[in-house]
Amino acid sequence: MVRSEYPRPQLRRGEDSWLNLNGKWEFEIDHGNSGVSRGMFRADAKYGREIVVPFCPESKLSGIENKDFMRCVWYRRQCALKPEWDTAKGRVLVNFGAVDYFAQVWVDDEYAGGHKGGYAPFSLDITDKLKGAREFRLTVRAEDDVHSSAQPSGKQSYDYYSAGCHYTRTTGIWQTVWLEYVPNHYIKQVLLTPDVKNEKLSVRVRPERYYAEGSELTLTVRDGDNVLRTLTAAANWGETEIDVPMPGATLWEPGKPYLYDLDVVLSAPGEPDDRIRTYFGMRSVEVTPKCVLINGKPVFQRLILDQGFYPDGIYTAPDDRELRADIERSMAMGFNGARLHQKVFEPRFLYWADKLGYLCWGEHANWGFDVCDPAVFTSFMEEWSEIVERDYSSPAIIGWCPFNETPRGYDTLGAIYRLTKRLDPSRPVIDTSGWSHHITIDGRPGTDVYDFHDYEQNAAVLAERIRPYSEGKTPPHAPVTDAKAWFPDTPYFCSEFGGTRWAETDAGWGYGVGPANEQEFIERFCSLVTLLLQDPDMCAFCYTQLTDVEQEKNGLYTYERQAKFPPETLRKYVAAKAAIE
Repeated sequence: MVRSEYPRPQLRRGEDSWLNLNGKWEFEIDHGNSGVSRGMFRADAKYGREIVVPFCPESKLSGIENKDFMRCVWYRRQCALKPEWDTAKGRVLVNFGAVDYFAQVWVDDEYAGGHKGGYAPFSLDITDKLKGAREFRLTVRAEDDVHSSAQPSGKQSYDYYSAGCHYTRTTGIWQTVWLEYVPNHYIKQVLLTPDVKNEKLSVRVRPERYYAEGSELTLTVRDGDNVLRTLTAAANWGETEIDVPMPGATLWEPGKPYLYDLDVVLSAPGEPDDRIRTYFGMRSVEVTPKCVLINGKPVFQRLILDQGFYPDGIYTAPDDRELRADIERSMAMGFNGARLHQKVFEPRFLYWADKLGYLCWGEHANWGFDVCDPAVFTSFMEEWSEIVERDYSSPAIIGWCPFNETPRGYDTLGAIYRLTKRLDPSRPVIDTSGWSHHITIDGRPGTDVYDFHDYEQNAAVLAERIRPYSEGKTPPHAPVTDAKAWFPDTPYFCSEFGGTRWAETDAGWGYGVGPANEQEFIERFCSLVTLLLQDPDMCAFCYTQLTDVEQEKNGLYTYERQAKFPPETLRKYVAAKAAIE
């Protein structure tokens, strides 16, 4: 079984309650996008190929490796329920980690539902469609058009060939598909908010539709094998919020993570219990005029730009070990976190970030989306809400950034900034990374952190360009129209720099004139990193980037994950003490 690990670590049911559907499916490319009218969801429809799910058809691991545009694709497989699953007493869900971009699902010949958005998960209750059957045919249609300004496509290439910083596309299913058996009344979502100052954890539990009258929720906090406390409360109709005391808790910190287990049990009269296992870390995030505090202490965020592409799997890691390994590769060079750039990473990546104490900024893959088109804005807003809620409980997520290098258009940036703050008031939000920032009605910056991108390769020149920040003047990175968006009480962050090309041949793309030799690269890297670390007004930096991606050759590792330079050599510069610490 490929990618056999449980795909949703922060909302986990028992092994007997899920069935992994990864592996071989029938597959067909629908060049004319006519499959619905041709009945591709029917049993007698002809499928000419097989694909290995969850890998996209562009990837080698899928077995298809078709790099051309595919406007629409179809998947089909036979499924059988586990013997112990009784559809008269419970519900059967089909869960999709992510399908790019517009998905539709059939059970046998009956339409079961769909989802718009290539980066957020979705679930469908297919119990009634089964009509008591133990076996059924599952068909998935995925429509994807990266040329459309109506959908975010991130770094997927608009042209036939990859070029510059745009890479091989991903079409259709690219995360795990699985069946799940749940009670008639079950938990849909658990949102966890640590409150370090008040020594408590806020737990919000949301049901699917509603709870049965007289339902109760029981929370049990565990520290390893030790039960710390158990609380029981009546379940409210839409959401139940329970404060769990956590006096003297060991804090989750960068590089020193500490996680607690939490069991959530829903007991409904006359129904089997729904049992969820999750985990949490006690840590706080605060923004001050000069820096971002983690657990009340200034922590310089030494971030790496991570685009999450893989040579054989494109958007999808070949196995769970590689998700962890990319974090370990970054940490080996002294970085304590990453901007998860222009892609929403798999939940398993965040699981390993939580386990390893690795800071992450969550982003959307907004490139390709017309930020000024109100007709498509609502779909972006809906998907971004799903993304924030999916990853809300991860202690590794240290902030949100819905847009990257996006000019202001109407009030889109401000609207998404305000939406994100309402969804999650516990973390800082950058409205759009680089270029410009939204300005609020009262003239304040519509961002919690003022960030900029600068790929200047000469540290002395870069020093002159960032000096106005510490002097409280309008920085050169801000367009004139943004002059009043800069305030000295907003911390700032060089969120993209470096990007220095380094490759064995002259081929490949990167920033600036490539160094003549390895020593020149290391000296340039050291001078840029040291400049930013020693700036007393800088709260974070993000170096471009962790690995090469196809023709882009500015990674510290090759695309195949081989270190270009000894990790310990770079680590001594990256991990040096920062001015704010």
